[in-house]
Amino acid sequence: MCELDNVRLLVTKFADCYRFYKDILGFKVTWGDSRSGYVSFEAGKGKEFAIFDRHAMAEAVGTTVLPTAVQAQDRFALIFRVEEELEQMVIRLQSQNVDIASGVQDRPDWGIKAVHLRDPDGNLIEMFSELSKDKWHRDLLEEDKKFN
Repeated sequence: MCELDNVRLLVTKFADCYRFYKDILGFKVTWGDSRSGYVSFEAGKGKEFAIFDRHAMAEAVGTTVLPTAVQAQDRFALIFRVEEELEQMVIRLQSQNVDIASGVQDRPDWGIKAVHLRDPDGNLIEMFSELSKDKWHRDLLEEDKKFN
C-alpha cells in the first residue's frame, strides 16, 4: 500500500511562486528558500505541498527537450479551505496583483462558496468555505445522505 506524502507543483517561476505561497497566501515554509529550487509548505493538520523547479525535474526524468507549456484546460487545482471571509480575501489578493480567475460565487451544487485564482506560474487554486446545508442544492443533499 502507498501513502500520499505531498503534492509537488513543478514551476518555471520558482522565486515568484515561493513569494506567492509564503508571503501572499501565508503558508509556513517547512524546508527550503527562494533560491533552493525546492520548498515545502505546511498546509494545515499535518498536510504539506511543495514547489519544485520544473527544469530540475525535467532533467531528472529526461524531458528537457519537451516544451514547458502548452495551451490547454487546467489539469488540476489546489483546493484550500479558508476561515477568512472570501470577499475580504479577494480585496486583499487583488491589492497584491493576484490573478483572480473567477470572483466569489456561491456553489450550492458543490456545498461551498468559492473563489478561483492563479499563482504566478498559472496554476489554478480554489479557496472555499462551506455553505450551510440549508443553502445546498437538493441533489447534493440527497447525494450526501449516501456517505454520512
